[in-house]
Amino acid sequence: MVSWKKRRHKEGSKLKLDRLLAITMLLLNRRRVSAKELSERFEVSLRTIYRDLEAINGAGIPVASYAGASGGYEIMETYRIERQYLSLEELQSIIVALRGIQTTLAEPDIDIGSLLDKVGSLVARTASGGTADLRLEMILDLNPWQGGQAEKAKLHLLKQAIRAQQLISFGYTSSQGEDSARTCEPMGVVLKGYIWYLYGFCRLRTDFRIFRLSRIMDLTLLGETFERRAGELEELRFGWNADYHAKRALLGLVLQFSPRAKAKVQDGFEESEIETRPDGSLLVRCQRPDEPWLYSMLMSYGTDVRVLEPSSVADMLRQKAQEIVRMYGR
Repeated sequence: MVSWKKRRHKEGSKLKLDRLLAITMLLLNRRRVSAKELSERFEVSLRTIYRDLEAINGAGIPVASYAGASGGYEIMETYRIERQYLSLEELQSIIVALRGIQTTLAEPDIDIGSLLDKVGSLVARTASGGTADLRLEMILDLNPWQGGQAEKAKLHLLKQAIRAQQLISFGYTSSQGEDSARTCEPMGVVLKGYIWYLYGFCRLRTDFRIFRLSRIMDLTLLGETFERRAGELEELRFGWNADYHAKRALLGLVLQFSPRAKAKVQDGFEESEIETRPDGSLLVRCQRPDEPWLYSMLMSYGTDVRVLEPSSVADMLRQKAQEIVRMYGR
């Protein structure tokens, strides 16, 4: 059993190490800081600050002191953090990515702001000794327009379950609108576009499955734990890849769109799939799986799309349109 004195000494050492790191980061980001400011900021005595600065010097980071009204402490200009593995542009890319997920992963145990400060300190000074230009050239916002607060709560619970290897249960709605109760061994979560997915082993289907978070209801952490199965999240493949093609029947589509649908067509299809005709209409040649969402997608264009090939898809759309007419009967 660890004694009270040993435990207190251990906690004190950790606090000191955290303070030393914080002082170092502050000096990297600031031109000069006074001992009084450091003392007030970290709520310790001036004597403690002097010892901390000596410890930082002893660790090989040269801290110079300056007297006078504008005096204080700063890291010597000749000192530069080694950056042979990451260029300035690469570090700036990391900052952009971190800012992009800052609001998406708004969890109490993740301080993205602190991490941004640490990465920012690495680019705070350029090789010429000046201040690096950190103006953003790109902004990443991974939140959907409607907010996504409910998904944040689900992500927080899923993270707990994944770390503790804890079973979860939830209700799930399939793409065909069928509801079912699931018990799952969560493996990880994936962000594709702005849509979050859960990847795990479904005990109902006795196989690995991907679940869209927006269709997960009544997510609950169970008391039972599980042994993690083989397979890593990084091995998953998402998108129109060879495996996806092999498991689904693909239809070769030829679609004609009216000019007023141009913006929506550009959002929904690859540039290489679109041909603009002299009259402004658009001809799209593409391959898509023969699944229910295909017909929902085509119907979302209303009268702005005409299916030229294959005739089976045109017939299905005609049938669905007739069902709508009957439902609203005149």
